[in-house]
Amino acid sequence: MTYKRVDITKQAAMLLKELKAEHGEVIFHQSGGCCDGSSPMLLPKEDFYLDDNDIYLGEVGQVSFYMSHDQFEYWKHTHLTVDVTPGRGASFSLEIPKGKRFIIRSRMLTKEEHEHFNSL
Repeated sequence: MTYKRVDITKQAAMLLKELKAEHGEVIFHQSGGCCDGSSPMLLPKEDFYLDDNDIYLGEVGQVSFYMSHDQFEYWKHTHLTVDVTPGRGASFSLEIPKGKRFIIRSRMLTKEEHEHFNSL
């Protein structure tokens, strides 16, 4: 069985595809509370500096998804799903000018998921 820490809804994937066509290579980084609370931010790949503190959680829509180590400690027991909702957030994320914003829906990992991710 294949397990994923992060997934994306169909509606969010459609917006992501549109934004990739407009902006080229992009990444998701789960915000740690600055600007727009704790929202996934979609940023041009070359404009965001990743370092050893950033944890790769997987890919959604062929886009890498990262989170800071400190924040991951709070979220490590959850599965994340990127979704989209109408409204303008206060972040620098690429979808904001379209009057939409990415959000995270989360749930606790299942026992099997928890065992899988903690045995790596």
